[in-house]
Amino acid sequence: MPQPPQLPVILLVSALGGAMNAIAGGGTLLVFPALLGLGVPPVAANATCTVALWPGALGSMWGYRRELSGTGGWAARLVLPSVLGGLVGAGLLLIGGDAVFARLVPFLVLGATLLFVVQRPLVRLLAARRPAEAPPTDTLPAPTLAALAFQLVVAIYGGYFGAGAGILTLAVLGLQGFVNIHQMNGLKNWAALCFNAVAIATFALNGAVQWPLAAVMAVGTTVGGYAAAGVARRAPQQLVRGAVALIGFASAAWLLVRR
Repeated sequence: MPQPPQLPVILLVSALGGAMNAIAGGGTLLVFPALLGLGVPPVAANATCTVALWPGALGSMWGYRRELSGTGGWAARLVLPSVLGGLVGAGLLLIGGDAVFARLVPFLVLGATLLFVVQRPLVRLLAARRPAEAPPTDTLPAPTLAALAFQLVVAIYGGYFGAGAGILTLAVLGLQGFVNIHQMNGLKNWAALCFNAVAIATFALNGAVQWPLAAVMAVGTTVGGYAAAGVARRAPQQLVRGAVALIGFASAAWLLVRR
């Protein structure tokens, strides 16, 4: 458990992470390595980050509630693979423990950073697939077994680490034939809410969450996200995203060196 003098630092870092999420995303790439640098064990840092960032995911899903209501049976069909995957991923994290997770963390952070970098090009590519005369919003592709199986794999990753899982869900939906990026974002947020909720319950039941730290971080991410909301539309997102990517790559390099 971090010492009380470290809590203001954690609050500040969490606020910056919440602001980054509001402006450009990628806050986990700042908050998670910061917790490791403050001496929080890897599994506890990951579990605590998941708890602290979950209220933001709930808010994002609520913001997309109208788009989500128009997705027919997709939201219901994503529940099972997302919940099952979140449970398996969280279980694998706890079974492997700090020793295994610490060896994987540099590569997970690097992979999440690469996913963050390709997020914008991927979204543009998916949006470009929309025909000039878009089909009605109630005309949706039918879920396939392959798509649900892929989402199960994404949710396992989400329960295990999570950073970048939303980008993978967007890829699943895009490959499945979705063309409405707002519906895709709504389903992405819904899936993340499902697998993170199960992961949080698993972490909590196994004592992996540092609750005082999670409470401080939740306050920080909420305040940071709220404070940045008014700036988000005017912020130079390319600059912010570049800074996030730089932090992610630097964190991955630092984690590799300290192994």
